[in-house]
Amino acid sequence: MADCELIAHQFMDLTVPEYAYMFGFLQADGHLQRGAGQKGKLSVEINARDVELLRKFQKLTPYYSSITERTRSTNFAESHNSAAWTVCSLEARTKVNELGLPYGPKSKTISPPSGAFSSRDYLRGIIDADGSVGYTKPGLPFISLTTASTDIAAYLCFYARELTGTERNIKRNERDDIYNICYWKEQAQELAADLYYPGCLSLQRKQTAADSLALWVRPAGMKVMTHRRWKTWEDRVLLEHSDAASAAVELDRTVQSCSLRLWRLRTGRAPKPDDK
Repeated sequence: MADCELIAHQFMDLTVPEYAYMFGFLQADGHLQRGAGQKGKLSVEINARDVELLRKFQKLTPYYSSITERTRSTNFAESHNSAAWTVCSLEARTKVNELGLPYGPKSKTISPPSGAFSSRDYLRGIIDADGSVGYTKPGLPFISLTTASTDIAAYLCFYARELTGTERNIKRNERDDIYNICYWKEQAQELAADLYYPGCLSLQRKQTAADSLALWVRPAGMKVMTHRRWKTWEDRVLLEHSDAASAAVELDRTVQSCSLRLWRLRTGRAPKPDDK
């Protein structure tokens, strides 16, 4: 979308793809800090090689903002070049805070917006900030997300299931207390093609990696795993049983699959049959 067209939209209108992406990226990798009185700042710091994305954020923001670069030592490298985008406007900070970016620590508390928003653009922002796209060492395409937020993890699983039919049972790992969600092969290809569509706002290196996934072809002899989408009548049977084990027998599904689906129906993460 051209800059002049974006000006016609309210700042951080999440139905606009560029703002939905920007908000997702800021939720995952940005920081809101309070200062004295009404002072404070919204900032995000990334690798200097990706500074072009920050310039696009600057164009999307109708308030004064700055981009600075610095070189520092980290746990991973003696010399790390980074770029930071900062905006101090109270109005801008209030807007993103109301949408769901809290002040201070936020890794476990962020969640998808409660109002209308462009889902795939929002998720692409989350994945650009905290995810990976590419190939494994054995040469299998993948797309993954690492997050401490239960709501974010569950939303990606819901979105991917609706798109690809692939079920994921999220669970924090014991070492880091975070979720590691990964999709491989055809599911990764389908998800990457949907999220990283032509012309979308994204990190260029991840856009390039996502585009490359389409080149993968399943080797002859590699077993194909099939996934059954949940049908309305199956949801009804599951709710009538209200028990994953007994429903699994009637539906010819695994207990784990029925248990996860029942949880989604009960928590509203999947629409009940009468709501569809």
